Amino acid sequence: MTRTIDLQEYQKCEPFPLSVTERDALKSALPSVTVEPVAGADGQYSLTPGSTVGALEIGDLSVLIQPKIGIPRLLSLACYAIGAYKPDDDSLFNYEERVTLPDALALALGNAARRAFSRGLLHGYRVKEEALQTVRGRIRFADQIRTRYGIAPPVEVRYQEFTDDVVENRLAKAAAQRLGRLRLRSPQARRGLGWIAGTLDNVSIQEFPPHDVPKVTLNRLNEHYRDVIALSQLILRHGAFESGRGEMRTTGFLMDMTIVFQEFVTTALREALRSATGDLLSDNDLKRTRRISLDRDGRIGLRPDLTWWRGGQCVWVGDAKYKTLEGPDSRRPADLYQLLAYTTALNLPSGTLIYAKDKDEVESRKYTVRHAGKMLEVTALDLKLPLDDVLEQVRRIAEQVEGA
Repeated sequence: MTRTIDLQEYQKCEPFPLSVTERDALKSALPSVTVEPVAGADGQYSLTPGSTVGALEIGDLSVLIQPKIGIPRLLSLACYAIGAYKPDDDSLFNYEERVTLPDALALALGNAARRAFSRGLLHGYRVKEEALQTVRGRIRFADQIRTRYGIAPPVEVRYQEFTDDVVENRLAKAAAQRLGRLRLRSPQARRGLGWIAGTLDNVSIQEFPPHDVPKVTLNRLNEHYRDVIALSQLILRHGAFESGRGEMRTTGFLMDMTIVFQEFVTTALREALRSATGDLLSDNDLKRTRRISLDRDGRIGLRPDLTWWRGGQCVWVGDAKYKTLEGPDSRRPADLYQLLAYTTALNLPSGTLIYAKDKDEVESRKYTVRHAGKMLEVTALDLKLPLDDVLEQVRRIAEQVEGA
């Protein structure tokens, strides 16, 4: 019999019974969840999730972590972050019932695939090299002489094949298979994934590591695949996993909201600054192109989330933090210290912390650093607003960046 723990991001749950094996497997698979034993109750634990949301199956135990902004908004932000979502279309993630994150993705992928495939599967030309009994395309003379000197047929040939085994369909098939290995609760979601697998029966099975999911350039031929590509990339880039190690089999699909938020802010800010003169660099961009250090000897390296460069000089620095501003630690001194280090190393008069707004907290605060005179500004994005409104908030930050 399956037992289910329903959790909410950053909220402590009521005590729940766990075996030692379940407790250890949960800690191993989901270290962001705080597991606290309940005083005076043997085998009872209180769980407090962090910023990781999704679903986790540990044997017969099902752990569900809902994002505080809701699954539809989470998926909209995540798809926008990878540059594959139109903010004026929320229909893709419009669910009437409360579903888990894997089920929501499976339902969306199934619906998007039916719309896209209804126009016929996408086909393209692929170069193939084979040894055939008859000549097709061009003979690969060098390979023929090297491997089959004096023997024919078979003949080493190279030719172009018009096929549905293209990267767009491979992405969709890989995403459907990855979700299909999970314990989905929605029969409709399971049917949708099965239909995708059947429709793409002739497409090769390919594993895409999260760090190596290919980008697809949209054009008039594959534009109708936009939603399928976006969802497939999203599913393959984030945390679907399966582990048979230890005493219990563990499967799940997890998304780290800190990563989603940082990627969204970077993409939205870059889009808002598209017509401005300068370059917005993320922390990954800095890793590849520049080195920033706090000390003169270059031993204390720094890598801020966001920097704006004009004429080879950094004129603005920002950091994106998926944290709440309310409560006794609302000023987040560690984050302000970090921002102060960035402004000092880059010799800037000010810097900006960009938070995710929670409840009724203020949207902006400013702090002037004593003796240094630097201005540290804290601003918050209300992610529960419609996506267009969130993007408008980012555009206001972009105006400050452009004026730096």
